[in-house]
Amino acid sequence: MVKALMLCGHGSRDRGAVEEFRGLAEKMARRLPDWAVDYGYLEFATPIIREGLDALRDKGAREILALPGMLFAAGHAKNDIPSVLNTYAAGSDVSITYGRELGIDPKMIRAAGTRIREALRADGWRDGEPLHDTMLVVVGRGASDPDANSNVAKVMRLLWEGLGFGWGETAYSGVTFPLVEPGLAHAARLGYRRIVVFPYFLFTGILVDRIYAGVDKAAAAHPGIRFLKAGYLGAHDLVVETFVDRLEEILQGTNVMNCQMCKYREQVLGFETEVGLPQESHHHHVEGIGTGPAAGEGVHDHGEHGHSHEHPHHHHGHNGHEHHGHEHHGHEHRPHGDHHHDGGHHHGEDGHHHHHKHGAHGDHAHSHDHGHSHGHTHHPYPHADHPLGPRTLKGH
Repeated sequence: MVKALMLCGHGSRDRGAVEEFRGLAEKMARRLPDWAVDYGYLEFATPIIREGLDALRDKGAREILALPGMLFAAGHAKNDIPSVLNTYAAGSDVSITYGRELGIDPKMIRAAGTRIREALRADGWRDGEPLHDTMLVVVGRGASDPDANSNVAKVMRLLWEGLGFGWGETAYSGVTFPLVEPGLAHAARLGYRRIVVFPYFLFTGILVDRIYAGVDKAAAAHPGIRFLKAGYLGAHDLVVETFVDRLEEILQGTNVMNCQMCKYREQVLGFETEVGLPQESHHHHVEGIGTGPAAGEGVHDHGEHGHSHEHPHHHHGHNGHEHHGHEHHGHEHRPHGDHHHDGGHHHGEDGHHHHHKHGAHGDHAHSHDHGHSHGHTHHPYPHADHPLGPRTLKGH
């Protein structure tokens, strides 16, 4: 039985883009020597998808695995390609199994990180230097599907946080907002001296050219800011590996859960040292609070830790904020006037506020960090020195 893979592209009027997609298919064929690999496009270019399927069928394929050659699933991947494949299968003696788009994936983020670092190095940046003075703008295609648009924003955040940029914004080349030029005009107002613009695109084409032209315009309008153009993804080896993963998913019938971006499972950009860390619940110290002694007493025992704390009126709302009577967000009503509070919240490493007041009238405030007194530790945050981060991340 011939093992057959069909890569389904969108197609472009740009010859360069069509050539690059063909190059990707050839790279996939080299990567998968036991497979017959072919490709085709939905529109604007030949071969069309049907012709690629015909070629595989002529080689004896009766079961074809098909992948969308797309970053995100919007109308083309969700509707148009499946329609073409279903119509073909219904009129022939082959079965076609369709896999998922590349999506938000650690390998794709690492490929993107490579392109961004290449642009920074060309500007004189050295690996490991802080990027606090530099802003990242990721430009996605833009779709009429907010799910696809929000995925570009998630990619931007993973790159922003993974690389430690001072700030990050998302823009789109078309269809939705903000478009590139208003997006860059907005970015220029934020005060960063260097802005890296990265098109999260697989291939060249009219849209990528338009993005770079928009960067040139912004650079001319803001001579005090260095605008860097990062390269698009192209057929980066990690992109090829992500396609191979999508093929494996079809073969294995994988139930793809939303943990694919989990930093404990994969080398998520910037958090590589946390792969394989033992996972433990860091909330054992609040488990069952509110189910024990009468309301107001708040005494609970920490068992193996051998100590207990009194938490008068200590509540965590669902939104993670802490409510101590009248004490809210950086100001405090002090009816007794017998103690001082600096107004700053102490954030434990799990993001909750921990103010444990001892004594009936709260006659002194005591900050207590669960992160270090209960025997578990958090991995050091890779960008704990970020100037816009919480003070409590510093020095851990």
